[in-house]
Amino acid sequence: MPYEWSSQPPHASPDWELSLWPYRSLLRKDFVIFIGATIALIALPLIAVLGSPVLWGLLPFFGLALWGIWFALNVSYKRGEVLEELKVTEDTARLTRHNPDKTMQRWEANRFWVTVHLHPEGGPVPNYITLRGGPREVELGRFLDEAERLALYDDLKRALRA
Repeated sequence: MPYEWSSQPPHASPDWELSLWPYRSLLRKDFVIFIGATIALIALPLIAVLGSPVLWGLLPFFGLALWGIWFALNVSYKRGEVLEELKVTEDTARLTRHNPDKTMQRWEANRFWVTVHLHPEGGPVPNYITLRGGPREVELGRFLDEAERLALYDDLKRALRA
């Protein structure tokens, strides 16, 4: 699962931390392998036109296709560089979200007033999780899939109750 507790189980201590991040199906080393394989597959048909002027007509299009694949995967990878950290101490709960553009968003509330809510429908995603407490309500783990959000909701309820 793309989240991790500082200690297992989370209710063993009054102080705990939860870190969440998006799932990565394509790691950086796999990214390099994929681009290398794409170059090889694109270069294969070019062998037939080596030494002819047709090569110079096709080369810019193959280069553009390769650049487009690299650019799209790189943008997707950068957008997924999100980290959410929920730190709970004896009296406070702090949520810090590290965004892909290097900005941070913070939320803090009294631990005993914090409640976790599951919105099965009506949210931006199914099984939307929010934390309430203090002056506002904040989302948590929006980038997780449905099953992961349900499991996280149950774990969070238990951890905040302890």
